[in-house]
Amino acid sequence: MIAERSPMGWNSWDCYGASVTEDIVRGNAAYMAENLKKYGWEYIVVDIQWYEPTADSHDYHPFTELCMDGYSRLIPAENRFPSSSGGKGFSVLAEYVHSLGLKFGIHIMRGIARQAVHRNTPLLGTERTARQIAARDSVCHWNTDMYGVDTAAEGAQEYYNSIFSLYASWGVDLVKIDDIANHYPEAEIEMINRAARSSGRDMVLSLSPGPAPIEKAEHLKQYANMWRITDDFWDKWELLYDMFRRAETWCTHSGAGHWPDADMLPVGAILQDYDPENRTKFTEDEQKTMMTLWSIMRSPLMIGGELTKCDEFTLSLLTNSDILEMHRDSRSAHQVFRRMIGENEIILWRADRGAYRNGGGSYIAVFNAGETPAEVDIPLIECGIETPVTSFMEMWTKEISDNVSMLHTVIPPHGARAYLAD
Repeated sequence: MIAERSPMGWNSWDCYGASVTEDIVRGNAAYMAENLKKYGWEYIVVDIQWYEPTADSHDYHPFTELCMDGYSRLIPAENRFPSSSGGKGFSVLAEYVHSLGLKFGIHIMRGIARQAVHRNTPLLGTERTARQIAARDSVCHWNTDMYGVDTAAEGAQEYYNSIFSLYASWGVDLVKIDDIANHYPEAEIEMINRAARSSGRDMVLSLSPGPAPIEKAEHLKQYANMWRITDDFWDKWELLYDMFRRAETWCTHSGAGHWPDADMLPVGAILQDYDPENRTKFTEDEQKTMMTLWSIMRSPLMIGGELTKCDEFTLSLLTNSDILEMHRDSRSAHQVFRRMIGENEIILWRADRGAYRNGGGSYIAVFNAGETPAEVDIPLIECGIETPVTSFMEMWTKEISDNVSMLHTVIPPHGARAYLAD
């Protein structure tokens, strides 16, 4: 099964926008292999505009010249990805990532390059041309690279088949398709799925940006492996606070092969193209809240920070084996309640523990969305847990209590506690 477990990896967007280069990708892959792979992290994903030679920031250069082969397919810019010279594409970089025991992913925009349409270039596998399959009234409002594809046009499926065949030949393991999840062109999503599944290589299909429409949940589970439930997520408390609502809406749709995606983790060193000294604006407690919520609902975990600049706290956040076991092994996660306790809003989630390690037991995550420390006393029976609990471990501090019937703790502002009741 493709994406049997929720994917974990690194994506270049939060650090470098469109400007990432091969040496940066290699450096992050090497760091992941040495420090994170043993905890389950495995994907290295090159985000947007790897085919744009002059890309230098999170901003785009409108209508700029793109690198393209003779069949209307975008290819890596050799000045940014030197190993792609001579028509090798990403095959050499993917081989390096694979040699580390990791997996390789890329970002694409839905559709076909405007450049190909304006030049009316050939398509592989059909006598039709780029202009004949383009939907020129279907454009992205924030990026000028592409036109949509007319899914009713002869040659449209062959075009998508040709690009996914190319990605398969490069050794790509994950494809993030952008400008597609929120407005949801259903026929084009199905066409992309057919192309990927006929490519001869297993590739995770990730749809962005969100929010994906909840009424399409069953269609998403059939035609994608992960899909964004939010627009771009950054290091702002109001966005993290809003994610509780989105997580509650989508949590019942997480399962093997299909994962609602709360977006990347903006931790550590981000926005490096603006300022090499930039680091996340989230507090340490907010980062624990984010990691706890993403993990109990089993959202994909994609690190946004420059890995080689990880500090001690960031590394501890990404290598907490108990939290990551919850991410791997929680089942039936759901919100139990959301209420005011004193002057603070307290949110409590519960999930069953699956059979990954010992089996049995429950996970509890309790969050303080308020602005002051919150003292909480919650009977475990209110969480649906029979008491007393023989062993009760807080997974961030590793504190263990025996014969527990009551969850008693003090949670800092915007903070979280995560428990394994066994």
